Amino acid sequence: MRVSARGERASIDIDGHPVGEQVAAYRIDQAAGEPPQVLVHLAAEHSEVEWAGAARVHVAGPVDPGPRAAQFLAAIDPVELETAALARLDLDSGPHALTRAMLAQLGEWASGA
Repeated sequence: MRVSARGERASIDIDGHPVGEQVAAYRIDQAAGEPPQVLVHLAAEHSEVEWAGAARVHVAGPVDPGPRAAQFLAAIDPVELETAALARLDLDSGPHALTRAMLAQLGEWASGA
């Protein structure tokens, strides 16, 4: 497996074949004195992909986003959220407008925007 990362983009090859479009995420870990471990998350539209090669494979289910979402929400300053939501250009005066604006703001913060 060869991974060439540059900024937010990565080129991933297995046995010389590009597989980057089939991969949603990957993680490489290595402890001192141990071989590296690569965890590959397949993109949903490529869940039936087959690769050949020598590897120790562990099959994992979908990652539960709950703990990370809870950690993200716990770090939100309510005053900062309300201020940002009230300053949004898409805030209207309809029912639940502030809630929609806050959810949109949280979504943007979560995606790094």
